[in-house]
Amino acid sequence: MSAIVDYQQAYEGAAELIASIPDEVQLTAWASLVLNHLEAGEKELTVRFVDSDESQSLNHEYRGKDKPTNVLSFPFECPPEVPLNLLGDLVVCVPVIAAEAAEQHKAIGDHYAHMIIHGTLHLLGYDHIEEDEAQAMEQLEIDLLAKLSIDDPYQDD
Repeated sequence: MSAIVDYQQAYEGAAELIASIPDEVQLTAWASLVLNHLEAGEKELTVRFVDSDESQSLNHEYRGKDKPTNVLSFPFECPPEVPLNLLGDLVVCVPVIAAEAAEQHKAIGDHYAHMIIHGTLHLLGYDHIEEDEAQAMEQLEIDLLAKLSIDDPYQDD
């Protein structure tokens, strides 16, 4: 495996949502899929599962958006002279993931996989602000999800 995952389950809400949260093995596999595909080497990342309040607070503080969001990515910027393989942190909002999966008629596990892949790409510097960058990032997500037998998450957009 290319990913080392620091798993943090901070969500304390509904039992059925807690049961839907992927385990460390799944997270490691999804992040490793990205790292291996991009030949990024072994990297460590933290994945923290949170409630809407924590997501909204972080989204407001760091992105200026006063609402919870599915996943936030916080890349770790290490000085070049320090040899660390730390990629950064992903903060995943459990209730938002569950609501989006239901609204989009997707299996919640598939949506988690998509958000971990999406977030890991952000940690690696991918973005979707400009149209050409968005198309490249989305295609990479589609290709990686296909390796997991997960349908194109953008097909209904």
